[in-house]
Amino acid sequence: MLSIDLHTHSEASFDGRDSVDLILQQAEAVGLDAVAITDHDEIWASREAVERASEYDLVAIPGMEVSSAAGHVLSLGTETEIPPNLSFAETVARIRDAGGLAVVPHPYQETRSGVLKNVAEDALEIADAIEVYNSRLLTGRANRQARQFATERDLPMTAGSDAHVCEMVGQAVTEVDPDERSVDGILTEIREGRTRVKGTRTPWRISFRQAAGGAKRRVKHRLASMAGVFSTSD
Repeated sequence: MLSIDLHTHSEASFDGRDSVDLILQQAEAVGLDAVAITDHDEIWASREAVERASEYDLVAIPGMEVSSAAGHVLSLGTETEIPPNLSFAETVARIRDAGGLAVVPHPYQETRSGVLKNVAEDALEIADAIEVYNSRLLTGRANRQARQFATERDLPMTAGSDAHVCEMVGQAVTEVDPDERSVDGILTEIREGRTRVKGTRTPWRISFRQAAGGAKRRVKHRLASMAGVFSTSD
């Protein structure tokens, strides 16, 4: 049985903090077998993880977290960028066309770009899997809603830490038992719904620190983007 964190963020995300090496080190330290670095609309760090994972006896699943027009969608198993701001359906289609799995993270957490703020529940059925445990939770209600929906619709389920700092990598994992220890083997098990999920809540002190750091990094990102715009217009 392999343990995988399918939802983590590196410094490549505008609100992430740590390097690829720190994430891989933490994944190894907590006994994971595989990890996916899924940065916001960026894929270079995920590609880097794929190249370095063997140094840590890990499998790295390439991918990213795509900002669709409806909200966030995880693209797992893809090494090409999926463009942001497309409709939910088009985003899912692009991920599949690129050979990946489209997983909907935290769908019921609308304040965190969950897609259900902008699409009906039935629309979720086009996804390949639903993230039913996300460690960055307040009450757990959104996770319970996601699990209930996936169970009722017989959809594959995943879990992920949604770590934006390396200490939180491994807080939530998806367990699979593939025929081979590889990206393809893992993704096949997820696609077929042969998963087990488990996780623990990100501690409050880490959540607050993570949120505060993310807010600061978002402001810096916006300022840098604005500076780039002004420089171009000059």
